[in-house]
Amino acid sequence: MEESKKFLLQEKDIPQAWYNVMAEMPNKPRPMLNPATKQPLTAEDLYPLFSEEASKQEMNMKDAWIEIPEEVREMYKIWRPTPLVRARGLEKALDTPAHIYFKNESVSPVGSHKLNSAVPQAYYCKKQGVTNITTETGAGQWGAALSLAAKHFGLALAVYMVKVSYHQKPYRRSIMETYGAEVIASPSMSTKAGRKIITDNPSYQGSLGTAISEAVELAMSTPNCKYALGSVLNHVALHQSVIGLEAEKQMAMAGEYPDIVIGCFGGGSNFSGISYPFLRHNFTGERNTRFIAAEPESCPKLTRGVFQYDFGDEAGYTPLIPMLTLGHNFAPANIHAGGLRYHGAGSVVSQLIEDNLIEAVDIAQLETFAAATLFAQSEGIIPAPESSHAIAAAIREAEKAKEAGESKVILFNLSGHGLIDMTAYDQYHAGDLVNYQVSDEQVLANTKDLEKII
Repeated sequence: MEESKKFLLQEKDIPQAWYNVMAEMPNKPRPMLNPATKQPLTAEDLYPLFSEEASKQEMNMKDAWIEIPEEVREMYKIWRPTPLVRARGLEKALDTPAHIYFKNESVSPVGSHKLNSAVPQAYYCKKQGVTNITTETGAGQWGAALSLAAKHFGLALAVYMVKVSYHQKPYRRSIMETYGAEVIASPSMSTKAGRKIITDNPSYQGSLGTAISEAVELAMSTPNCKYALGSVLNHVALHQSVIGLEAEKQMAMAGEYPDIVIGCFGGGSNFSGISYPFLRHNFTGERNTRFIAAEPESCPKLTRGVFQYDFGDEAGYTPLIPMLTLGHNFAPANIHAGGLRYHGAGSVVSQLIEDNLIEAVDIAQLETFAAATLFAQSEGIIPAPESSHAIAAAIREAEKAKEAGESKVILFNLSGHGLIDMTAYDQYHAGDLVNYQVSDEQVLANTKDLEKII
């Protein structure tokens, strides 16, 4: 294992404001629609579901910079700024002329980047006088983050955890319960949406779309309760921009600028956090960086989905979002990257893909675990299965640089560690993991009726 070089910032370098990419996009995303009226959504339409401040941030296409509240920055100081690392060990293992850097978000108290949005969302709910919040979680990274943030601000939290992950990752459930949250395997019998799904398919192991439906239903039916979302929507991407804003300063310390920026992609929180602050320089023509979103081959909404208005959840409770989607009732395979098993992408990412401002690749499960194992052996960090998609994409680009004899600068987001995912690694080393592919026929069958929604 080669010693890798770290680039560290001070507390004073924590961003004072989040970056709002919607204010500077060449083409604004299409409006989300009220599911009842099919009219463009307003911030007020979201007030029953989200905190008022998160609702306003969601619809803000005017302000490029939104101030981070001092209370949020104070909690950020527990783990931010996070290190930027030159991955010399990985470079040596690949024998590549490329320079590979990663932003290490795994150093947060919950082991992932998710706390960057959990803290402000819980803060805004507390400030508004909310007492209870609900959410969904796939692999448990978001659920763990919101559990800690909720406890910090004195809020009661109910987490609907996708059933397959509830059983695959029992220690993530333990973390959430240790922080004081109630964790329910989804689909469950505790909501109308869950009961219907179980009745229709008793053996269904759940999806993020299902868990969102249950969390939204509970929030809407519980007094003084709001829902908090860990990905997909614009206010979440806004909060995650602290990752890329710090990375900009750190790349300058390293005396380099990325030719390629990579993040794994489930709903967009990881990818947007590392990418959007750098992307703004492409908008102005100052830079020509490539941006690559790495998604699972088994859930390929960016590479093979259709661009349509669709629901963000399975039951159809959420606003209609203009997005690349596999259909809100898409049932993804039970891969271990539970945080990436989501049927659609946010409106901003979808528009950026349509405008050819960012790229997407889909990666098979076995390739991600091979990349994760190489990274662990060369850098000493066992990555989360989700982050391993970004590592695999970075390795692909480093190999291309080697073939071309080019010294590319590659930056990716290590959004979480895999120390609670060792069952998946055990299965990989035993040869028990397989790849899952989605056929064109499946995609067509699942999306052919989406136009009828509006």
